[in-house]
Amino acid sequence: MKMFLTRRHVIAMAASMLPMLAVPALAADTIKVAGIHASPVENAWNSRIHEALQSAANDGVIEYVFSEGVSGTDYARAMREYAEQGADLIWGESYAVENEARQVAADYPEVAFLMGSSGGPVGDNFGVFGTRNHEAAYLAGMLAGTLSKSNTFGSVGGYPIPEVNLLINAFRGGVKEVNPDAKFLNGFIGAWFDPPKAKEAAIAQINAGADVVFGERIGTADGAKENGVLAIGSLIDYTPRYPGTVFANAIWNFRPTVDAIVADVKAGNPVGKDYTEFSFMKHGGNDIIFVPDGLSAEAIAAMEAKREAIKAGTFEVPIDNNEPS
Repeated sequence: MKMFLTRRHVIAMAASMLPMLAVPALAADTIKVAGIHASPVENAWNSRIHEALQSAANDGVIEYVFSEGVSGTDYARAMREYAEQGADLIWGESYAVENEARQVAADYPEVAFLMGSSGGPVGDNFGVFGTRNHEAAYLAGMLAGTLSKSNTFGSVGGYPIPEVNLLINAFRGGVKEVNPDAKFLNGFIGAWFDPPKAKEAAIAQINAGADVVFGERIGTADGAKENGVLAIGSLIDYTPRYPGTVFANAIWNFRPTVDAIVADVKAGNPVGKDYTEFSFMKHGGNDIIFVPDGLSAEAIAAMEAKREAIKAGTFEVPIDNNEPS
């Protein structure tokens, strides 16, 4: 059976052959995980998953191999090849290949699958997860609502799917809590990884009056930086890359999800369930990183109080999957 490898994958496997002094000892029950990334692992969303799986591998919890830049036409084949190669768990993103991915899982009932999906789980071996850094986006919106001079806020997303819609809507909800008269602009670029297009969309919103933009997609902050306005990052921390421009980030942590499904696989439990809950703040699945410079003490205190309420379960950020207007 032909291996489905990228150059990066080969390098990663070669690195695993370095002296054992540099490699953590693997437990006897370590499971083999294969990741199939449709985008480059540098893409913000994929990078969070990739880093979480690498972290679990470094801790000796899993063995991890991966492919990246896998097209929709090759996706099912990649899943089958990893299943044939003995993977215990296959991670993937089935948004564009829902039917194909579910068919592969049905053909390999002894292999566990965890797929980013807008649909539900199937059977005992097809689990799903959704991205839920909306709580952090809400908190970032609360801070943003106190900073705008134009009272107009922009946002740039990839596609209007539920996971993206709820994030932008949560950001807007946070803004409205402290600034009920705020106005909003939004654009979708029709791509998951196209920084130049995201930059163009941000500039269009800035030209229309937005002076704070929420970047669900990489490239948004570039437009903000060039035009001297503020930006909010999503999924990863953009502050070091855009000092003075990005003042807050809605961080997503995927490691709690990894730990949850790995525990189920090791215990022999069915994994055909929704693991989305492990992205919530109470599990450590998302949080806010922000720069206090320029923010009032009152704005920070209000945000921190809401953050504690979310963690305690006394406040739930509304989940609105509708496409933002």
